[in-house]
Amino acid sequence: MSVSPANLSPTYAEAWRLIDEAHAADPNRIAGPGGLSSVPYELHYSQKMTKWLQSRCPDASPALQLACRAQHFRRWELPRSSYPMTRPGYLTWRAKQKTQAAAKVVDLLSSSTIQPPLAPEERERVAMLIRKEALSSDGETKILEDVACLVFLDDQFDEFEAKTEIDEEKMIRILRKTWGKMTEQGRQLALGMSLSDKAKILIGKALASP
Repeated sequence: MSVSPANLSPTYAEAWRLIDEAHAADPNRIAGPGGLSSVPYELHYSQKMTKWLQSRCPDASPALQLACRAQHFRRWELPRSSYPMTRPGYLTWRAKQKTQAAAKVVDLLSSSTIQPPLAPEERERVAMLIRKEALSSDGETKILEDVACLVFLDDQFDEFEAKTEIDEEKMIRILRKTWGKMTEQGRQLALGMSLSDKAKILIGKALASP
């Protein structure tokens, strides 16, 4: 799957290229389309983020496009296993991951190869979106959250649901939380996507539950 940036200036396009170059270093691999040769997982994930951003917000700003492309930037350097496998451990890891990703992206966007350079406020805007700050009030942060939820449902749900430690009741709770994070526009896109029969059944139960 190849998804290209939309209407980016040469400066932002170079930043996009550097982000993808970093994604290509991910040692974790996933099968390519049609079972073809594997691709770095974070490159695959970023392409999914861009795909759903283009559906959710076709006229997304350059900052939002970069933030979506870099949402899990160099995530393999901070594996989930480095924190306790508990709910508090998960929340700590997730917060650290967002902070680390944002900081690393700012460093990347400060590269001397990006000419003319992005202004400090432009770099910070991308970082703020990656950290998902002001989620209740910032429209672009809400869009990014929609996109992340859509990618979860589209690309990660079936594998996640198949884990032996996650029973149906827990999966329904996760789906309710996911649904609660999304805007109405995001929910409508979710309802229209092609999902497995199992996913459709569980989503139906989650939405029907009190």
